[in-house]
Amino acid sequence: LHAGPEQSVAATKTYTAELAALALLSCALDTGEERLEALRAVPAKVEQVLAHEADVARLVERYRYMETCVVLGRGYNYATAFEIALKLKELNYLIAESYSSADFMHGPIAVVGSGFPALVVAPSGQMYDTMHHFSLELKSRGAEVLAISDRDELLSEAVTPLPLPAGVPEWLSPIVAVVPGQLFALHLTLTKGNDPDRPLGLKKVTITR
Repeated sequence: LHAGPEQSVAATKTYTAELAALALLSCALDTGEERLEALRAVPAKVEQVLAHEADVARLVERYRYMETCVVLGRGYNYATAFEIALKLKELNYLIAESYSSADFMHGPIAVVGSGFPALVVAPSGQMYDTMHHFSLELKSRGAEVLAISDRDELLSEAVTPLPLPAGVPEWLSPIVAVVPGQLFALHLTLTKGNDPDRPLGLKKVTITR
């Protein structure tokens, strides 16, 4: 992956590097240069997200005592929901369940009530309208929506907006969209007074038999 040693127990850069490697494979299968040029622009987009880290650190104060939440994605960002939920579990020891919005509508949405935290990953693209409509449904049930998006419409409707830079193609959006969630998990850990480099019950190397 050419990412250097992954020193974090709750690994982050190896995850984004794996996504980039898959994107490179996609570029190699394409005869044009457009996809490769779009991929080359992604690091600068990630830097734009990282520039707002102080804002994320401020926003997480609201969730210091959060014990459960859901993380919801669709399409390319289905996996993003799982990665963000994993980081919330690993570092904050809370129940964070990840779902496709479609799966969540078919039963689990019954758990949503007043103040229930729901983190919605909804960048621009084919799935945006679906995710936006879904976030409105969550709000109508009393959920507290946290939104990772580049769309002002959704960000303005969310209790906690986590903005993304504009101009990232949907097929590359997971590389960028996961970063606000990773920052959220990190700073929630620090807010709770825990050590993100020494999460309870985890080791750097896990042996599976």
